[in-house]
Amino acid sequence: MIKIIMAAIANNNVIGKDNNLIWHLPADLRFFKQTTKGHTLIMGRKTFESLGNPLPHRDSLVITRNKEYTSDGITVFNTLESALEYSENKGLETVFILGGGEIYRQSMEIADKLIITEVHEAFDGDTYFPEIDPEIWEETSREEHNADDKNKYNFAFVQYERKQQR
Repeated sequence: MIKIIMAAIANNNVIGKDNNLIWHLPADLRFFKQTTKGHTLIMGRKTFESLGNPLPHRDSLVITRNKEYTSDGITVFNTLESALEYSENKGLETVFILGGGEIYRQSMEIADKLIITEVHEAFDGDTYFPEIDPEIWEETSREEHNADDKNKYNFAFVQYERKQQR
């Protein structure tokens, strides 16, 4: 099973503030929807609650320490490992890991790929993405986009693959 971390990250590694995205990039939202549609999404409870509802045409696996937590349209797990084991047992080919900060930290060691939207701006925030170590991750593609009337900031879609252990 391929484990892909997907995130939008500012120049200073900020990914959010007060459990919300800081920027609005419609092109990134379209890219996210096209990339994840029909797949399983793994995310922390705060990330799920920031979305408001399960996303259509995707299965949502939500991780929380709260053993009593429930919400319509999701499957709840108490650890990242149990969500991944469930996905493996279902025979899934790919899962997307959507954060937040703690889930990203836990999953960086086990992920196979990163799909990152680099927002070419620094923001004040309270949640950060872990450093992408070039000793571990190899950039395999980059698609730069300039700001326009709908997307306020310059940004890039960047993919990384884990380097093979030597």
